[in-house]
Amino acid sequence: MKRDDFADLTVFVAVAEEGSFTQAAVRLGVSQSAVSHTIRRLEASLGFRLLNRTSRSVSTTEMGEKLLATLRPGLSQIETRIEELRSLGDSPSGMIRLTTSMTAARQVLWPVMTRLVSDYPDIQIDLNTNARLADLAEGRYDGAIRLAEAVPADLISVPVGPPIEMAAIGSPSYFAKKGVPQTPADLDSHDCITMRFGVGTTPYDWEFEKDGVELVKRVTGPFIFSEGDLCVDAARAGYGIAFVTLPEVQAEIATGTLQRVLADWCPPFEGLHLCYLSRRQMSPAFRVLIDRLRDQYQRTLAK
Repeated sequence: MKRDDFADLTVFVAVAEEGSFTQAAVRLGVSQSAVSHTIRRLEASLGFRLLNRTSRSVSTTEMGEKLLATLRPGLSQIETRIEELRSLGDSPSGMIRLTTSMTAARQVLWPVMTRLVSDYPDIQIDLNTNARLADLAEGRYDGAIRLAEAVPADLISVPVGPPIEMAAIGSPSYFAKKGVPQTPADLDSHDCITMRFGVGTTPYDWEFEKDGVELVKRVTGPFIFSEGDLCVDAARAGYGIAFVTLPEVQAEIATGTLQRVLADWCPPFEGLHLCYLSRRQMSPAFRVLIDRLRDQYQRTLAK
């Protein structure tokens, strides 16, 4: 393999991970045509096709997927080592890659990360926000912010948010028309706006608890979304009942825009945690982020 092929391989990894020539070009800071040319050159050099291309999507071929699986560990180690070397300067610097939901990003991460990049201009934060619970190693993320119950046992985690509650909510006009459910069983006669975490997964069941009795309720309705914001939008518009975390809708409940039901079936549970793979090879920039999230959490508890 020629030396230039190694540089081309990093372009291939970017396209495969982004699923788009355009997004890969943005990530790499080059033109889309340069990315396309590089992939064609690499495929010609290797002698086999790496990507399936359509007008709407880009996906890896079987050979491309095998090559990607081979490249990821080595490239991850190289990037980690570069970040370690870069961090040997006078102040924390380099990239922090995080994944979380939009709700967690707004509630917990936003105030910390904005101050962090202001205090340390050489730190850059790459934030992925979607409902899918991304694999940290596969996605080469430094960390994730998730509900405590969704943190895998093999990850290190620290609490960064106080206990929270789920809230079943709908518009006053919807409840005027359909009635107010008194128990989870009453949801059978209601339209419920459900949510799924990732492509191909089933919508999650709603979990309730009261006086030591736990119920898992499967609900149906007109919409299935992958973002909590859309669930709230649909509930606000009168299409049914949504089941989201209380902080997402607390202000609208207070103003009467949304009405909460079944509150006595939604006790507090452990809140958001920052989770990561290992303390080894942790960059100073990521350490600073962890420390600041912990400080913010402690201040929240002290209020």
